[in-house]
Amino acid sequence: MRLLMLGGTGFVGGAVVAEAVRRDWQVTVFNRGVHGQAPPGVHRLRGDRTMPDGLAALAGGEWDLVVDTWDGAPRAVRDAALALAGAVPHYVYVSSGSVYAPPVELGTGEEAPTVAADPDADDGDYPANKAGGELAATRVFGDRALLVRAGLILGPGEDIGRLPWWLHRIARGGDVLAPGPRDLPIQYVDVRDLANWLLDRGAEGVGGAYNVIGRTGHATMGELLDAAVAATGSDATLRWTAPEPILAAGVVPWNDLPVWVPRGHEYRWLQERNVERAYAAGLVCRPVTETVADTWRWLREVGRVPDRAGRPARAPVGLEPEREAALLASLPA
Repeated sequence: MRLLMLGGTGFVGGAVVAEAVRRDWQVTVFNRGVHGQAPPGVHRLRGDRTMPDGLAALAGGEWDLVVDTWDGAPRAVRDAALALAGAVPHYVYVSSGSVYAPPVELGTGEEAPTVAADPDADDGDYPANKAGGELAATRVFGDRALLVRAGLILGPGEDIGRLPWWLHRIARGGDVLAPGPRDLPIQYVDVRDLANWLLDRGAEGVGGAYNVIGRTGHATMGELLDAAVAATGSDATLRWTAPEPILAAGVVPWNDLPVWVPRGHEYRWLQERNVERAYAAGLVCRPVTETVADTWRWLREVGRVPDRAGRPARAPVGLEPEREAALLASLPA
């Protein structure tokens, strides 16, 4: 297989490239050449897709599959799709569950309505950009476009810092505010399982939209944090705390305490989407212990969460130590 990866040095793109190389595919990455490195043997084309004639390096090329993770202006997806319409038979666009129009019901499947979006837009917020990217890809490739609506993505290379925050916090030791309940089901996908699935389905020419995340309850908050304690070898004590005092203290789920969204919260749907279509199409998810241990191993190698490839930095995630300490001090012993 001949893969063209648009980008290829960020979190998801890097995992896709690494998996394709492992499969002995012929891999070409197209990017500006200012962030990260491609593995040995990968052909690298230079260009800035946001600039006039920025896609010129793609002219004359032919590939079996293209994968695009772009989350900026939808017109960049439009332009890439148009430039590649005669050069590749299948377009894989890594989208997001954020495309669903609120209010989003628990158990939402791929048939749910998406936010208003424009495939020709110069920019927008994240949901509109991703939904616009979907429209752009399908306008050019039709049912030869695979729309991969990922959810929470964890694993080595994570450039948001959600699981890394928990690992660093637990590695520091001491009492750790553990948001309950301990058996709260979580929903996520390991980036390597995501890469495996989209390359398999892309090679088969599968099209349409898929929620590509593990089943709700593939792991729980307790299993995630226990795995972090084990991976780091920390002497941390997890202080399991009910949601009510945490929320009353102004702590924001998902941002202040990454991954955690308690039942009844307006964003609980982020952890409870219908994924049976992806599982029926071959999605396999590895154990949470493997994801956590491998992420900690990678973190010790790189030292810090990397910058996002080619995109503006996002606000840091995770509760400040002073706020955590104050909240813990307010709880009953």
